[in-house]
Amino acid sequence: MSVESRNVAILKQAYDSWLASRGKSVSEWIDLCDANIAFGSLANGTAVQANYLTSYSSRDALTEYFAGIERDWEMLAYDAQDYIAQGDRVVVLLQCEWRNRRTGKVVATPKADIWRLNDGKAVEYYEFYDTAQVHAAVA
Repeated sequence: MSVESRNVAILKQAYDSWLASRGKSVSEWIDLCDANIAFGSLANGTAVQANYLTSYSSRDALTEYFAGIERDWEMLAYDAQDYIAQGDRVVVLLQCEWRNRRTGKVVATPKADIWRLNDGKAVEYYEFYDTAQVHAAVA
């Protein structure tokens, strides 16, 4: 099996679990990450009520990111549509929809996740999505 195929299989399993659990399979994401993952989110902490959507430099710190999502958002839809792999990188293109638990406002956005894996562990991750919708939903 090629590195690309293996990395796609690892990520496909994680995304499938995330959808099936409606965003509750946090331990699977944490286990996938290297201890020193470089993790980033397009909002970069600018949405005050969702400042956990930011950058992290360790797997342990990611618990704040997932705790914020679980506390503040309800998953309505999560459809990983395409996995594009080259070497140690995988780009996942998806559509997702989340409802903010406090305001009831919905964010429905395309999303692109860029991963770099090394020996089956995520060492880099960056997510792109409609940050204007996030800001509006938490306000």
